[in-house]
Amino acid sequence: MSANAPITQDVMTIPRKLPDGPINLIGLTRDAMRDALIAHGTPEKQAKMRVGQIWQWIYQWGMRDFAEMTNLSKAYRVQLAEAFVIEIPEVVSKQVSIDGTRKYLVRIAGGHEVEVVYIPEDGRGTLCISSQVGCTLTCSFCHTGTQKLVRNLTAGEIIGQVMMARDDLGEWPEVGAPNVEGRLLSNIVLMGMGEPLYNFENVRDAMKIAMDPEGIQLSRRRITLSTSGVVPEIARTAEEIGCLLAVSFHATTDEVRNGLVPINKRWNIAELLDALRAYPKVSNSERITFEYVMLKNVNDSDEDARRLIELIKGIPAKINLIPFNEWPGAPYTRSSNNRIHAFADIIHEAGYASPIRKPRGEDIMAACGQLKSATERARKSRAQIASEAGL
Repeated sequence: MSANAPITQDVMTIPRKLPDGPINLIGLTRDAMRDALIAHGTPEKQAKMRVGQIWQWIYQWGMRDFAEMTNLSKAYRVQLAEAFVIEIPEVVSKQVSIDGTRKYLVRIAGGHEVEVVYIPEDGRGTLCISSQVGCTLTCSFCHTGTQKLVRNLTAGEIIGQVMMARDDLGEWPEVGAPNVEGRLLSNIVLMGMGEPLYNFENVRDAMKIAMDPEGIQLSRRRITLSTSGVVPEIARTAEEIGCLLAVSFHATTDEVRNGLVPINKRWNIAELLDALRAYPKVSNSERITFEYVMLKNVNDSDEDARRLIELIKGIPAKINLIPFNEWPGAPYTRSSNNRIHAFADIIHEAGYASPIRKPRGEDIMAACGQLKSATERARKSRAQIASEAGL
């Protein structure tokens, strides 16, 4: 990585031309949906009740057709269909790994594409969702980070990824039935394309929909937001979302982290750790997850393991060790299994959980750090992207 590499790419994303015609209800907060209903003829005294009814149809039972919302009058259903739509991202392709991992390429407004990954495990299923088209950051070990940022996803495009996966898994409960235990999609991780905390408001609104007790009904402890260290937004995440937090840490000195995670040049390790020490107290979360990708002869020494233990003292934490998932042209190689296990043993002996993440979906480029949309693979020009965005 060159010494003058940017800390972050230009965060000013391409503005998106809002479509003419009906308003998409997906992603609107309850208050925003109420205002939209009133603006299109719903009596103000009825608006809160109508929001509750429509909300349940959309988010608890997965309904997309107003005509099927049978506790609303026929005339009102027609009125809704004239003013609104219920639309989620379009699935362009689905790949299934030999280990059962599913990778979806989905298309959003403007013709842009993002990748979403579903990882089945014993007793649970985790959906890895994206928050941006491309990424604002330039982490040198991450394939996604080599794709320039195009724009932030809307709240509807973020929660729409969850709804798309529930469609594919056939997991919406029957109308009138409660959500069942033992879900196929039980957890959400914001670890896909993009830096979630550079798209805070949309991520917050989408996750509040996911946690709503009259909708998708996921506990905040079932949602993990991963950040590379956007320090000013960490406290807001605790206060306004309250989900679990993971941090892409990956190094134990500023010198090494500056090269791996260039945002460290703006907010260094000491500043990041100060913000993290307050997080569990504010959000009532149990502990911080430190994500640590294992790179051969870069950050995997015994000395690194011991420094890591010293750095995180006083923070309720676990350390996820991630064998590097290689991609074409990657400047690093994966640490050996023996080295990873030796590193894990040092962490474990110090009293911290140090699970080694099992790579999933490598055969379909769905593993951690490998996501990169087909849009970028096709190398569309900025002019093409702007044209598709309606500029």
